[in-house]
Amino acid sequence: MSAGVASVNPEDRLFHLILALMATSFGLTKEQILSTVRGYREDTEAGMSRDSLERRFERDKDSLRDLGIPLEATIPPEDDGNNKNTLYRIPKGDYDLPDGVEFTARDIALLNLAATLWREGTLSKEAHIATRKLQSFGVTIDEPLMGFAPLISTRDPALTALQEALERQVQVEFDYLKPGESAASTRQVSPLALINHEGRWHLYSHETSTEQFKTFLLRRMVSTVRLLDTPAVDSPESVTQEALADLAELYQRQVATLEVRPDSDAWSALSQRRDTEIGLQHLDVHYTDVEIFAAELTSFGDDVVVHEPAELRDRVMNNLRELVAGHG
Repeated sequence: MSAGVASVNPEDRLFHLILALMATSFGLTKEQILSTVRGYREDTEAGMSRDSLERRFERDKDSLRDLGIPLEATIPPEDDGNNKNTLYRIPKGDYDLPDGVEFTARDIALLNLAATLWREGTLSKEAHIATRKLQSFGVTIDEPLMGFAPLISTRDPALTALQEALERQVQVEFDYLKPGESAASTRQVSPLALINHEGRWHLYSHETSTEQFKTFLLRRMVSTVRLLDTPAVDSPESVTQEALADLAELYQRQVATLEVRPDSDAWSALSQRRDTEIGLQHLDVHYTDVEIFAAELTSFGDDVVVHEPAELRDRVMNNLRELVAGHG
């Protein structure tokens, strides 16, 4: 790939893929998508291998379905089963909100706030290019490709590099700081899958030194992710399911017993967490990462008292002592 070509982040690519697939009644072929949609077009023109582009498209299709977006794939009858001519589209009617869905004033305020993070106007430069190319293929565009472009991106810095490593199927190296340790260690792994669990990105991987499958939280990678020339190990077919199952098992196993002040922000947030059990005087709350959960509980101040486990209680107490020392 040419060094002068700027990388398009995965969220931007998925956004433009959704727009393109919703903009036509009849659907787009894989060839049309790879040569016109932002995030594919740039790398196609830069000479990325066809295999890498197709793997990227397959992962993006899975991502859309995981998000609940109805992706339809059909082969025209006249093509007699030739899957190279499969047409992909998102039926707009199937993507509408269900009947009966209503938004509260608070919901609308939050949606309006989110809308301020996007720039609205006429077709963006990228959408103009895609539209012209699609029309040159004879594709009818029912709706203009909306010219929205994200102004900010709340992403882990390592995400783009790890996505590239997955596409190139190479190993990576990074410095990782485990909870409770003062010094980071260097890890060399084969990336197998990127997993979003409880709103945070994790890397499921095969570690070279231990020959074990391990999950790393991206926010604990304290260096840039370095792509290596070493080929990655082959990933199991069920790699994503295995990674999610491991994180789900950890979440279910770790439960904190908390005394929470009624009618507080802490009660509102913690009582609504998935699988929380509400007792007479306490909440049993599940969590995945002890350090991150301790930081969340610390933010509630004296509205929360941790009874169990001891490790979580100690971390919250240490956080509070540091706050007092820093503001004394």
